Parts: sequence; structure tokens; C-alpha cells
Amino acid sequence: MIDQLIEAIVAKQNPTCVGLDTSFDYLPDEMKEGVCSFEGAAEAILAFNKGIVDAVCDLVPAVKVQIAYYEMYGEEGLKAFRETCAYAKEKGLFVIADCKRNDIGSTASCYAKAYLGETSIGDKAIEAFPADMLTVNGYLGSDGILPFTAECEKGNKGIFVLVKTSNPSGDEIQNLKLEDGRTIYELMGEMVEKWGESTIGKYGYSAVGAVVGATKPEEAKRLRGELRHTFFLIPGYGAQGANAAMLKNCFDENGIGGIVNNSRGILCAYRKKGGTYAEAARAAVVEMQKDLSSTIGVMQCAK
Repeated sequence: MIDQLIEAIVAKQNPTCVGLDTSFDYLPDEMKEGVCSFEGAAEAILAFNKGIVDAVCDLVPAVKVQIAYYEMYGEEGLKAFRETCAYAKEKGLFVIADCKRNDIGSTASCYAKAYLGETSIGDKAIEAFPADMLTVNGYLGSDGILPFTAECEKGNKGIFVLVKTSNPSGDEIQNLKLEDGRTIYELMGEMVEKWGESTIGKYGYSAVGAVVGATKPEEAKRLRGELRHTFFLIPGYGAQGANAAMLKNCFDENGIGGIVNNSRGILCAYRKKGGTYAEAARAAVVEMQKDLSSTIGVMQCAK
């Protein structure tokens, strides 16, 4: 899976991931008019998402779908989540389910089957949610990660483990130092590198990636130097304050090694740029691609 994602990034010369973290409030007024139920909100969100996907699918390799923005609309929202993932895959995009799942043992196995594998019903195995990759929280240790890595190996899927997050208060825990001088986030990064050892692909990256915030450039530089086989999912660009120069450290000498998420900056671009929401989203993606390329340079698959 990670090799295919890298090839898609290089083919489009664009490491942009469109975050479909779609709140009903983000929709244009005409799409919200008269809606007063979870069912109506979910239908409007799905229609909006399809418009975004149609507008950018030839430009970007992947979307990230944040499940919290769908769960708050109940079961109808979860249907919209699933249909959004399915539609993006139909359009040739890689789908990252941003669910930050975290548990141990049999419960972790259930989460892994839900988003990366299949669930057995009688003599059938059925896919619950059509995702290619999943964000997970590794702070319960190996017991909470191995069920996910098992599904990655079985079904050619991937995960991104929280390592250095983009939120300011993440430093309260992640930057604490151990007795040997390492930080908590560096220790987590080392564990991620180890968890991915058996899934390293032909371009040198494993199916077990790390979430590394673009708002933390110095920490990202340190992690990129230490985690030679770990691919980064990079939040924080745009609305959270990061720019291309701040995330350059996340990439290797070939211009690969990460994918950069942008959610509100694309979903809500029409509020600043005018035009239809889909046209504005496409324009925002083109602008972001140019910004990233000017800093990262030409991306190539050479190991």
C-alpha cells in the first residue's frame, strides 16, 4: 500500500491529502437551507464531499476522512462516512480513515477489522468501511498496535500512529524527557519504526507511518533523521498555521516520505476565493501544490 501511495504522489507531483473533515456548518447556505434532521445533514454533507472529490481527484493522491465529523450526526452520519470513503476510492483516491483508534487485545482486533480488514458473518467476510489506511493512537503500547499491523500485512493496508501532533498542548506529554534524554515522542517514533520493520516496501518506507505535525518543524527534522523507514502523515498546514517551509523537514532527499493534509483551507476556500465551492477547492489545491513543490522540489521514487 505504501509503495502505491508513493507512486501516486510522484505521478501527480503532489503530496497533498484533502481532509474531508466536513462539518455541516462548512456547507454553502443553499446546501443547508431547509435541513433540520441528521438524515438531511448527512445527505448534504455527502453531496458536498462528492463535489470536492470530483473537483480534485485528478490533482491529489488521497483524502483523509475524519470520522468525528460524521459520528455527531448519528447513524446517518456514519452512512455518509462510509459512502464518502467508497466514492473517493471509486475515483481512484487513497482513503485514510482518521479515527485515532486505541485499545488492546480483542477490542483492537475489532477496530482493525472494521477499518482495515473484514468482519466474518456466517460463511461470508464483509468489509465494514472501505479505507486503505487508518490513524491510530499508540500510547497503549504494542498490545494496541499489533492487531492493526496484522491486518496491514494481511490486506495490504497501512496505519499512521500518533507521534508528534500539531496541537499546542501535545507538548505537555510528548516533549517530556526520559532519563536517557530522549523525549516521549522520540520513543514513540522508535516504536513505530520497529512496528513497521516487516512491511518495508521497495522505496524504503513501511506500512506503519507516523503522524507528525507541520507546526513542529524542529521535532520533524529530528524524527525524519531518526525514522528512515517511516512515512509521515502531516497535519497542520493552512488553517492551523503551518506553511510549506515549516514542513520541508518531513521529506527525504528524493522529495518523498510524507503526505500533507489540508482540510478547512480546501473545504472552505469558497468563502475567500468566491465561485462555487468545488471550483474554489480545486483552486486551493492547485495553489497548495505549487507552494509545496516550490519547497520540496521534484518528487521521485528512487530509493
